Amino acid sequence: MQTGYELFLHGMSDILDGERQLVEALQELENDSTNPQLKKAFASHLEETEGQVERLEQCFELLGETADDSQCAGIKGLIEEKKAFTEEDPSPDILDVFQVGAAIKTESYEICEYESLIGMAREMKHTKVAQLLGQNLKEEQAALKKMEAFSKKLKPEEMMTEEQVEKAQAAAGKKRTKRAA
Repeated sequence: MQTGYELFLHGMSDILDGERQLVEALQELENDSTNPQLKKAFASHLEETEGQVERLEQCFELLGETADDSQCAGIKGLIEEKKAFTEEDPSPDILDVFQVGAAIKTESYEICEYESLIGMAREMKHTKVAQLLGQNLKEEQAALKKMEAFSKKLKPEEMMTEEQVEKAQAAAGKKRTKRAA
């Protein structure tokens, strides 16, 4: 890789693969969620993500290029993290909370990538490509806001076990005693 254009194509290929991975992952997130509003949000974002894949493919067509066969390691890692968490057999409410956090991480990752690609596209005067990437960015930003709202609403049914509460209270009591002395 020798030029900014090659780096740009690499980034586009990377995010295209990431979006394709997310099409599958969003189906799983929807199926695994117990909260009806969360299910609906994941289903809606799945449709958007399919549109994002189409726009990215359109970007490659506009540039007269084809996507590399690269794998988006960042998105793959986030998906693997979710799979590993599910193996711990979390309760349904804990899984919903985890999935919202995972979605926030994913949206943040995608937003950073799109902002970088848009900047490069503008620098190289690929106006239409920058516009298409901008549409994807706006959808990702909206999805992030939705997930942040869910993170404020969805809380674990049980935050701590009785034993954990007792330990926390004992630790807090020790701190008060040390301050008083």
